[in-house]
Amino acid sequence: MVVHGGVGIYGDDVSARALDGLREASSRGRDILEGGGTALRAVLEAVRTLEDNPGFNAGTGSALTSDGTIENDASVMWGKDLTAGGVAVLSGFRNPVLVAEAVRAETPHVLLAAEGAHRFALQRGFSTVDPEVMITPEQRAKWAAARAEAVAAPGKLGTVGAVACDREGHVAAATSTGGLFLKMPGRVGDTPIIGAGTYADDEAGAASCTGKGEAILKVSLAKMTVDLLRAGRTAQAAAEAAIAEFTRRTSSEAGVIVVSPAGQLGLAFNTLRMSRASWREGDVEPNARIEKD
Repeated sequence: MVVHGGVGIYGDDVSARALDGLREASSRGRDILEGGGTALRAVLEAVRTLEDNPGFNAGTGSALTSDGTIENDASVMWGKDLTAGGVAVLSGFRNPVLVAEAVRAETPHVLLAAEGAHRFALQRGFSTVDPEVMITPEQRAKWAAARAEAVAAPGKLGTVGAVACDREGHVAAATSTGGLFLKMPGRVGDTPIIGAGTYADDEAGAASCTGKGEAILKVSLAKMTVDLLRAGRTAQAAAEAAIAEFTRRTSSEAGVIVVSPAGQLGLAFNTLRMSRASWREGDVEPNARIEKD
């Protein structure tokens, strides 16, 4: 499996915390896979762990909108049967990815948004929290400074995600985010959109994306990457080719992680840094990195 914590420009202090968080998330997913669990369970556990870590832009610690609020997006897809679920513009729930999984498993729909997503989560027994509890002092301070100076504050990790392949050859992907810093309320990026931020198909592979959501949406980056696997590329070659094409068409920033049904892993990004951790059967510990290889 591979997990990611976002692309961008961030300092060494942020990087050190990110590596610890990614190791923890990857280790929890690894434990599920080593115990014979499914790729679906592994990616959900990894992303849930990152949502609970205030150092990442997902769940607790999410970036704030221009109104100073949190609006979360998340999605999950199971390659075994192409079932998928997503939520958008969701506030007041600690783990949006688990609500997305409930959409996948318990409804005939793929995406629920805003008030409808909130009502569904309550009906399925998810506990609400005061959204203020999920706002960290660091994010509130950045928001106040940015509002005062009309500039974006750097130093925050981005969207989180995971892809995995289990012993049965099934693949899954999950992605979660607080979205762009100072985004307009109601804005929806690539993360909850199947094919853009997340995609999984046992006949080809699985991918999760991070970066500038509007650009990722325009090229359906996750599906593009999986289709390159389908055409016979290795996981690493597919990731590199997808990011190269994304860059050519959009001149924007993104990263993608990918896994094939044979267990090949790949990742590529066109920014200075991308936080990620990978684990293969036989590895003692996950390999966590920030810089380019």
